[in-house]
Amino acid sequence: MMAVVVTAASVPERAGGQQALQKLHRMGERAARVYLVWADGGYSGPNFLQWAIDTLGWIVQVVLRPQKSNGFVLLKKRWMVERTFGWWRWSRRLVQDYEQLPENAEAMLQIAMIRIMLRRLA
Repeated sequence: MMAVVVTAASVPERAGGQQALQKLHRMGERAARVYLVWADGGYSGPNFLQWAIDTLGWIVQVVLRPQKSNGFVLLKKRWMVERTFGWWRWSRRLVQDYEQLPENAEAMLQIAMIRIMLRRLA
């Protein structure tokens, strides 16, 4: 996880996506190798995709499920995100929303990810 942004549920996905991508872009040299971003279908739309190319210079590739599919379909890129969400559920503080401020929720997500990565290194 390179950047995390917690927003209110009333914030549209594309607006939250812009906030997250701007935060990642402000990291400067630490995000210099980023050129392709995979996104969910909620982030599709010419305005968002064009904004990412014009403002950040990054290509946003929307991962969609096949049109002629019925039932469960494994999406090649999506499983990485879902797996990370599953790892976060191991953290007791993330199972239920205890935080009052978005900054605190972001910090708890970062702490959980640090803990996961430290376990992988051990």
